[in-house]
Amino acid sequence: MGASPLMSLGMKAMSAAYMAMQTTSHNIANANVAGYSRQDVVLETAKGQFTGAGFFGKGVDVTSVTRAHDQFLTRAATIATSQSAMDAAHSDRLGQLEQVFQTGESGLGYSMGQFLNSFVDLASRPGDSATRQTVLAQAQDLATRFNSAAGQLDTIQAGVTEDLKSTVTTVNGLTQSIATLNQQIAAVRGLGQPPNDLLDQRDQLVSKLSGYVQVSTLEADDGTLGVFVAGGQSLVLGSNASQLVVGLDVDDPSRSSLMLDENGKQRTIDPSALGGGSIAGLLNFQNGDLVDGRNLIGQMATAVAGVVNQQQMLGVNLQQPLGSVASQPLFSVGTPQAIPASTNAKDAGGNYLSSVTLTVTDPTAVQAASYELRADPAGSGQYQLTRLSSPPVTQLVNSGDVVDGVRIDVPNGLQPGDRFLLKPVAQAAGGLTALLQDPRDLAAASPLIATTSASNTGTAAVDSLTMLSQPLQAGATAQVSFTSDSGDYSWQLTDASGNVLSSGTGTWQAGQPIPANASDINGFALQLSGVPRNGDVVTIAPTPPEALSTNNGNALALATLRDVTFIGRTMDASGNVSGGATATDAYASAMADIGVRVQSAKSSASISAAVSDQATQATSAVSGVNLDEEAARLIQQQQSYQAAAKVLQVAQSLFETLLQTTTG
Repeated sequence: MGASPLMSLGMKAMSAAYMAMQTTSHNIANANVAGYSRQDVVLETAKGQFTGAGFFGKGVDVTSVTRAHDQFLTRAATIATSQSAMDAAHSDRLGQLEQVFQTGESGLGYSMGQFLNSFVDLASRPGDSATRQTVLAQAQDLATRFNSAAGQLDTIQAGVTEDLKSTVTTVNGLTQSIATLNQQIAAVRGLGQPPNDLLDQRDQLVSKLSGYVQVSTLEADDGTLGVFVAGGQSLVLGSNASQLVVGLDVDDPSRSSLMLDENGKQRTIDPSALGGGSIAGLLNFQNGDLVDGRNLIGQMATAVAGVVNQQQMLGVNLQQPLGSVASQPLFSVGTPQAIPASTNAKDAGGNYLSSVTLTVTDPTAVQAASYELRADPAGSGQYQLTRLSSPPVTQLVNSGDVVDGVRIDVPNGLQPGDRFLLKPVAQAAGGLTALLQDPRDLAAASPLIATTSASNTGTAAVDSLTMLSQPLQAGATAQVSFTSDSGDYSWQLTDASGNVLSSGTGTWQAGQPIPANASDINGFALQLSGVPRNGDVVTIAPTPPEALSTNNGNALALATLRDVTFIGRTMDASGNVSGGATATDAYASAMADIGVRVQSAKSSASISAAVSDQATQATSAVSGVNLDEEAARLIQQQQSYQAAAKVLQVAQSLFETLLQTTTG
């Protein structure tokens, strides 16, 4: 009888040591398995037995097998993984966008410079057919370059959409696997012991999921884990998993949006609520950087085509009969877009009740931006226009108002809740086309020519004659007569019969054009060199047909465009335009803008990757398997097992001795 408690103690000790060795062996076997958490046997002293001599121990009980897990560190690691994945995806796509803004001869800036420089040669040889053909070839090359850049942007957008779709497919597979594990974990929850390996698998799936979309989790009483995205929308609840889908953006069908499918109803997820993950990185790039890149290129295409067309149509071409064929624009560009939101009010036939039209009135004032238009919430009857810049700029407008060089017309008003996405320049580069094929169509000649009188006593000479608009009076002649040595002058505009059409006075100052203060005599601005004297006369008359092939007045005006700041000018409330950049400077600025974004994204990706690695290491320090520790532990447990076996051996010897004594 005395040996029985001793044998029980030995058996419990051997069992505990054996289970500890089994658990340690399990740790060693899974040391290189991703997501595995180190497991430990939890031992508890068995309740002692009371005797008159006191309490005698009854050994040890194995109560559970737990895993080394820190919920705080695990949560921090998943958040860091989400941030790192988002920054990496953003940086990768920005690298692709940077390839659109090439440097050197392959860049748009070089092509714009070459095209505008070709007018210098045209001004030198206005009647030379080969020179004219070179200008048309440069125009075609410029259109091709812009078309290619727009095509690259379309390819990048298509790549983003495909990546979103493949990523969403992966996410849906992960959420379904988590839901399945939830079901398995809940089924064994009633046994009273944690299913450690299943919990590790679930945590590993959540960690993988966080690389695609940042999630928050909440454990239920039955052991299942709720997984939520975008601040509260459920991806997994119990054994049920919702599906993510990629659809068309509500405001812009050319872009993709992320939606949550809830029992057949699709709800758009706000990208700003995603927090992190590669999906957020892709959407942020698509809705921000890619839009900005497209607008930057579109702004340049609109401005270059616009100012060249304006000046081209002010000149005279060489089509027969000379001086009688109206000049045509050199380029056409993609039309501005006013896109209704898919939620806007429709009639019974599915047609939108409201419409908006955009017209570029001043290509030099167009900005590289998109806008949102909606009815004024205050009910003023006006419209709330928001430039989607950083920060956004909002103002109230009326139908027909011109904002940033674009006229906005709302013919039928807006229905309550309606909104429109306005894209004045997004399609400009893709639609840029060189229209002229015949070299004679280039309008190198000016419709007017300025000459000084042979009897002039001053040193004044004609420096340039620039057309600001079509001549107000076709065939009319203007004569500027200086009435003092201080620059005072009078002018008369007469028709072909000598009838006075209009007249006026002014004062000339060195470096300033005639007419002063930009007042219009007959659509021109005359620039003089030297100093006029009292009695000097300058005559501005129609260019005779026989002189059109040698006249370079309009070609000179076209050549000056290379040094004119005509891209991105700003307009004040009075309609005055200022600022802006030359074509090459505007492209350099665009390259710098994208380059800064690329470098910033690379830096962010590098930092967040380091933070993610540190968070993962911190988690591994708690839950990871250290083979040296496990080996030492295994030796200790082996010794415990051998000691327990010795206890059994002693108990067996005592039992045999007692048996022999009893049967003796």
